[in-house]
Amino acid sequence: MQTSTTAQLRTAIEVLNKLSERINTHAAHSVIQMPDSPLGKDYATRIEARSIEQIGRIKTVNAQLTTWREELLQQKKQSLSQHV
Repeated sequence: MQTSTTAQLRTAIEVLNKLSERINTHAAHSVIQMPDSPLGKDYATRIEARSIEQIGRIKTVNAQLTTWREELLQQKKQSLSQHV
């Protein structure tokens, strides 16, 4: 299996950030459209909770990708310094 490049990891991080924004925007629009009733409020609460959970998972993966990218950059710097 081929190791991802730092550019590929950066792209993945950017994509996940955009996905988080999209989930947040979609949830906000959905909540606004809910009727002002007990059922509407319940559904809005569920939408908000689900979006918070999804964004939390994305942030976890994003942090892992960022760490991995930083490790690869560090390895690259060490490799370059050894060749000099």
